[in-house]
Amino acid sequence: MEKDNLYNDGYGTNSTALSTTLWGDGKSCGACYAITCDASRTKDCKPGTSITVTATNFCPQDYNKPNDAGGWCNSPRQHFDMSEPAWETIAQYRAGIVPVNYARTTCRRTGGIRFTITGHDYFDNVLITNVGGSGAVSAVSVKGSATGWTTMSRNWGANWQNGAYLTGQSLSFKVQTDDGKSIQADNVVPAYWKYGDTYESYNNFY
Repeated sequence: MEKDNLYNDGYGTNSTALSTTLWGDGKSCGACYAITCDASRTKDCKPGTSITVTATNFCPQDYNKPNDAGGWCNSPRQHFDMSEPAWETIAQYRAGIVPVNYARTTCRRTGGIRFTITGHDYFDNVLITNVGGSGAVSAVSVKGSATGWTTMSRNWGANWQNGAYLTGQSLSFKVQTDDGKSIQADNVVPAYWKYGDTYESYNNFY
């Protein structure tokens, strides 16, 4: 998983894994989708319901199964492998799989963007979560209090990495989402930061 604790990350149980086609090599991680069960194609919908879920994981392909018999996440299928609580909001549990209608929607978050730092000297991995608006991060830069801005690269999903030596510096981040909007979180991480800690900005894409 690219998100380790969905409650701490701000997503709760309204989450989903995406098939290869939707996942886009991690570019859709953090995006929000409004999903309804298609009652015109199945009797297992719960009428009048819908759910907004956050893409928090990848549903891998199963090449040993056909697309319509177990290989639900195989390309080119557009499949949502939803958490059980989210699934049971819109469909009967017994159904297992149902046709749905979906659309990207605005991610509504509480609080600021969260930055969780792991790694070691000269390799900082930052998990960026609780992102509002588009929800899907497309570019990140980091600046230490003693360094200039440097571009980070996507490691996996919502994880972004950098090879600069930033230990002992306060850190600022520029975060851009896939709709072209950007936010700068100045000195969101104090100079005494430690690997494994999470820090929250005062701003978000509201």
